[in-house]
Amino acid sequence: MNLLRSRPRLITVTAACLLTLTAASILLRAEANAAATERAVVFRTRTMGAWASLTLVTADSAAVADLARASLLSLHHTDSLMTNWTTTSEVARINGGAGAGATVVEPEVAAVLALAGEVTAASGGAFDITIEPLVRLWGFIGGTPRVPEPAALAAAQGLVGWDRVSFDAASGRFEMPVAGMRIDLGGIAKGYGVDRVAALLRGSGVTDALVDLTGNMAAIGRAPGRAPGQEGWVVGIRDPRDRGPYLATIRLRDRCVSTSGDYVQFVSDGGRRLGHILDPRTGWPAHGLSSATVVAARAASADAWSTALFVLGPAEARRVAAARDDIAAVLLEPAPGGRDTLWVESSLLPLVTVAPAFADSLVLRSF
Repeated sequence: MNLLRSRPRLITVTAACLLTLTAASILLRAEANAAATERAVVFRTRTMGAWASLTLVTADSAAVADLARASLLSLHHTDSLMTNWTTTSEVARINGGAGAGATVVEPEVAAVLALAGEVTAASGGAFDITIEPLVRLWGFIGGTPRVPEPAALAAAQGLVGWDRVSFDAASGRFEMPVAGMRIDLGGIAKGYGVDRVAALLRGSGVTDALVDLTGNMAAIGRAPGRAPGQEGWVVGIRDPRDRGPYLATIRLRDRCVSTSGDYVQFVSDGGRRLGHILDPRTGWPAHGLSSATVVAARAASADAWSTALFVLGPAEARRVAAARDDIAAVLLEPAPGGRDTLWVESSLLPLVTVAPAFADSLVLRSF
């Protein structure tokens, strides 16, 4: 999906000590606190169509303000390259050149394209950044959500397909052969932005922090006040139906997490609710899962794979996730009129806790 109008994700953080401090175009706020003990200090900015927050564990919020500002500015940098809502981004330049020959893309964009291509191949096309014409046709970018006419759907489908793209990761040479083809990095760029911030923090010596860009998160080290054996950060998986603040929590340390779900934008068709996450292979909204959460070493991987698993559906998502050692998944499978199933990959079972409010409405199963 798009970056400046994109859906919020389904992960929330159980946080404390919200701060803001104004600097340039970034909104940062620091709460006065003279205590010398370490605490969670949160800096925030608005970018990529959502609020981003950076939580640093520190005893001195003023001492880390410059690093926080530089970190959040890097998210604006990522947005400036990868948004599809301006005419000046690198993505806009690439899209404008479709059908006009090859171009060499910026190194950061090339890195994202390379990872996107890997996930596309590994997911059998369930994730595909060339999906933009379909997303726009359905009205989920720059329009009113609607079910398209069959002829228009077929025409847009003809513009989709990573296998038609020519891309050399080493040189950055990229070509879309047909005018009208377009890429949309909304399903991976936020994760890349989070990775970039996490790398900056680690390079500056930060050992404990949480980066959150609308639910694409990097959990570094530990949150303050965690008991021995419970180190890390606790994040909540939001209920797609908003029956409570979150339906479960995951405890993470030095890992990243992302969730994709069907709860924000949708269109009704003959009594059916069709969500905004489209299957690039069919052109129609994906169905079968309410949400897919992925834990990975890199936020960009978690971002892309959460979309891919959501599109794949319950059974295939479990099969694919279980076969890979670079991701682990939590999948919510709805049961209209019954108890939803929360599928938790076995490696995550010790880290996942169902919220008490959902104890009687969820069936917890592992795979």
